[in-house]
Amino acid sequence: MDLAVVDLSRLQFALTALYHFLFVPLTLGLSFMLVIMESIYVMTRRPIWRTITRFWGMLFGINFALGVATGITMEFQFGMNWSYYSHYVGDIFGAPLAIEGLMAFFLEATFVGLMFFGWDKLGRVQHLLVTFLVALGTNLSALWILIANGWMQNPVGARFNPDTMRMEVTDFAAVLFNPVAQAKFVHTVSAGYVIAAVFVLGVSAFYMLKGRHKGFAKRSMTVAAAFGLAASLSVVVLGDESGYALTDNQKMKLAAIESMWNTQPAPAGISIFGIPDMKLRETRYDVQIPWVLGLISTRSLDGSVEGILQLVAVAETRIESGVIAYDALETIKADPTDAAARSLFELHRNDLGYGLMLKRHVADPRTATPEQIRDAAWNTVPNVPVMFWTFRFMAAIGFAMIALFATAFLLCTLRKHETRWFLWLCVAAIPLPWIAAELGWVVAEFGRQPWAVEGVLPTFLGASSLTVPQLWATIIGFTLFYGALAVVEVGLILHTIKKGPFAQQEEFAPSPSDPSAAEAAPAVA
Repeated sequence: MDLAVVDLSRLQFALTALYHFLFVPLTLGLSFMLVIMESIYVMTRRPIWRTITRFWGMLFGINFALGVATGITMEFQFGMNWSYYSHYVGDIFGAPLAIEGLMAFFLEATFVGLMFFGWDKLGRVQHLLVTFLVALGTNLSALWILIANGWMQNPVGARFNPDTMRMEVTDFAAVLFNPVAQAKFVHTVSAGYVIAAVFVLGVSAFYMLKGRHKGFAKRSMTVAAAFGLAASLSVVVLGDESGYALTDNQKMKLAAIESMWNTQPAPAGISIFGIPDMKLRETRYDVQIPWVLGLISTRSLDGSVEGILQLVAVAETRIESGVIAYDALETIKADPTDAAARSLFELHRNDLGYGLMLKRHVADPRTATPEQIRDAAWNTVPNVPVMFWTFRFMAAIGFAMIALFATAFLLCTLRKHETRWFLWLCVAAIPLPWIAAELGWVVAEFGRQPWAVEGVLPTFLGASSLTVPQLWATIIGFTLFYGALAVVEVGLILHTIKKGPFAQQEEFAPSPSDPSAAEAAPAVA
């Protein structure tokens, strides 16, 4: 396999995935914020809350359309750019994606039309139920996709079949309840809730700064402040759970995130600053907080966190075992009735993927030299500086979001919505959670390298037999097309915000007790 083809295939999928994830988290969060807002409308019957729900629902719809369009392209890329990956693990990886399409996507696609066009045809409670089903479908969609992704991070419930030369499901319940998948789901969904809350908070603050739609903006800010505070706190708590899941399942990723070259005495400290050096294999100017990493990753004072050098030594041993598995597999291919080869393969089957790592250096792993085995073992280490700093920028934004929403909640409780320095801060903070979410995916996916499926299939073996010109043509085409879609989407959102929540407001008799309803009357007229 031409490594240039592999690198370009990775680049194309990374660009598509990062672009797609600009829309997904806002959809996840806004869907349940709409449920909260409409629930208030159903309970109070105040028209302003119907207006609030419809306005944010319009922005949800614009974002939802782009998320669907980009997500479909991603799924096609598994067949176009990663055909051997799809052949090798498609029996496992394809099942959650198929269920996502049949269950979650059809659910949200069926009810999203009723949500937008059923306001005058359904009762209040019926429409609220429709909105809830859209939110449920949206979040179920994320669940099934993250179950598939979680299996790539921690391939449980499956085993390699030497007769079919493919991975096959042995325990679908294990795939479904994969601890890595569950931790990724709750953490990712919480991050989406934070993004939506910051978006609502920032747009509402914009209206307050402009002196427009103050009643609408104050109510929206209050909902966003409470929802965002809960979500931002849960992101940190569930991020801690994700770190705990790494300890048993992705030790190299955890060591790279912490730039931990050697195993530390328990409990390990967490680095808050340092300059990792891949050549010298050390971290200069390392500043640590004692015990914290050990408590987070092992939930104990005596559990150890293994260092990169020790994990490379383990990888070297597993590669040597993988060569034995590869040799036994070649014997089975030549003579399927060879019982001794099958017995030998069973002893070393779990290390076959490590043996395949040698194909980056030599055509036949059985001919690899000790130097090539050592090089292959070091190939299991991701880019430590990228992992170290990406994680810290993401975490810093996460704690900043807690401070933002705690302040917002306090000011809204004290009815000091018009504190101008804070309103400016809310507007400026809008892009921050998106940046954190994208950095989170870099940590998750870049940190898994060099594996397409952790310990099972190296990334460079999963690509399709494409050419470099073909890949460049599709990368440029997708970039231009998605760039145009981004301009359209941002333009539509800005246009909708500029028009305001009462631009297409239905006629209703303002309630004298509702100042926001009185404000709506001239806007409708």
